[in-house]
Amino acid sequence: METDIGARIEALDRDAIAVALDRDGWAVLPGLLSDAECDGTAALYAEEAGFRSHVFMARHGFGRGEYRYFAYPLPPLVAALRSGLYPSLAPIANRWHERMGMAVRFPAGHAEFLARCHDAGQRRPTPLLLQYGAGDYNCLHQDLYGEHVFPLQVAVLLSAPGDDFTGGEFVLTEQRPRMQSRAAVVPLAKGDAVVFAVNVRPVKGARGDYRVAMRHGVSEIRSGRRHTLGVIFHDAT
Repeated sequence: METDIGARIEALDRDAIAVALDRDGWAVLPGLLSDAECDGTAALYAEEAGFRSHVFMARHGFGRGEYRYFAYPLPPLVAALRSGLYPSLAPIANRWHERMGMAVRFPAGHAEFLARCHDAGQRRPTPLLLQYGAGDYNCLHQDLYGEHVFPLQVAVLLSAPGDDFTGGEFVLTEQRPRMQSRAAVVPLAKGDAVVFAVNVRPVKGARGDYRVAMRHGVSEIRSGRRHTLGVIFHDAT
């Protein structure tokens, strides 16, 4: 399975992904997971073992629905996605930071970046499974977790729109300086992933690059059940 994931990641069109991220702040990775991998990952949600915490969104004002953070060691598929996608995204992250005048740069390998997080006290794993039912939603937010933040993250839709659930669109907003915010609804099928900006991204303006703040969320589920895998590359304090 890890070999298959590695091959799929290697086959991604990195140039097209970089162009989409620069233009929109997000890019779709179609068919990243198979139906069987989606179903197997979603089924983990019902198990008690393998998770470090269980969050009910309504208790914290995050929306409605729930999610579980994985514990270390991560499931092999999740670990393979995290370590396999990072090297392709690190050059984009470094270029973004350079364009925004931010001094932090990211190493080529994910293990080196995690070591940086752990040295700073960010040792709790952040990959998570999210579960939504009818009437649930996720408020617009950012997944920061500490001082060290990798500026891109990935969400994989594990359920089939129209068959497993209706509603529940993945939504992104960007807050542009001295302008009204812009929203985008990202079209995803089961097994598709979206890579998107965690916090800020550079946008080219008439006087050079400026920073745009991004947030993401999920619209209300109208029927059925929706599962998502979130792959965040920095760990939490």
